[in-house]
Amino acid sequence: MTDDPVALRSRLLCWFFGGVMARRLRRGFHAVRLARPGWPALPPGRPVIVYLNHPSWWDPALLIVMGTTRFRGRPGYGPIDAEMLRRYRFMRRIGLFGLEPGRAGAVSFLRNAEHILGDPRAMLWITAEGAFTDPRRRPVTLRPGIAHLVRRMPTALVVPLAVEYPFWDERTPEALMRFGQPFEAAALAGLPVQDIAAELEGRLEAVMDQLALDAQGRDPARFLTLIEGTVGVGGIYDLWRRLRALAGGQSFSPAHGSREEGGRQGSSRQGPARQEMRQEIEGP
Repeated sequence: MTDDPVALRSRLLCWFFGGVMARRLRRGFHAVRLARPGWPALPPGRPVIVYLNHPSWWDPALLIVMGTTRFRGRPGYGPIDAEMLRRYRFMRRIGLFGLEPGRAGAVSFLRNAEHILGDPRAMLWITAEGAFTDPRRRPVTLRPGIAHLVRRMPTALVVPLAVEYPFWDERTPEALMRFGQPFEAAALAGLPVQDIAAELEGRLEAVMDQLALDAQGRDPARFLTLIEGTVGVGGIYDLWRRLRALAGGQSFSPAHGSREEGGRQGSSRQGPARQEMRQEIEGP
């Protein structure tokens, strides 16, 4: 196969790029959080299709970080706009393959996806809305390729994933995620494509609605904190707050909000909590 995504993928480059993206997430967000109960249970020996909404260009960064940490035992892949891939050819080495418009592009997508999912360890991540879409838009509408793929891959497990990036108490946003319950592609394989699409859309919309409620609660305790990022406003404002705290004999925390996970502002950056956070994202 020309431009075989399996043959082109470099595990070393995926690991390197995952580290780069983790640092960018740390700088760009107050925190990366996963709604409880947390990670999906994925039995070994089954290929996995994760499909998600597409609110931002940050989505691929989240996916590659998860794919190279929590799911590092599963080779990860994903489609990307073919023109973008032609501009950044190195992305072929981190599991991305081109998605052309039109019927020929749809055929190529299915061929590549089926080839990838022939490996029972493989994990295919698909931003199934196909274009940047506000996470509150309803009804959720997915591109038809995902329904065709699910119909053709009855051995796969399918997992919906909701993502959004709201602002809470800090100057940088939160990156929030919620996984839905994995289900068997075989349960839908006998349905018409339109019915499969409706089922996929309904399941993803339900998970997005749950995440929206979590986001509106603005409570870190409803989430597992995977990455702690930028805290405080910075500049003269934080300098004044620091001096005021010192003058009053108090410790200074740059966090703007009054609530931190565990109930103590600023305590989440201490050693044991950081070790626990590493275990949450990387697994046992």
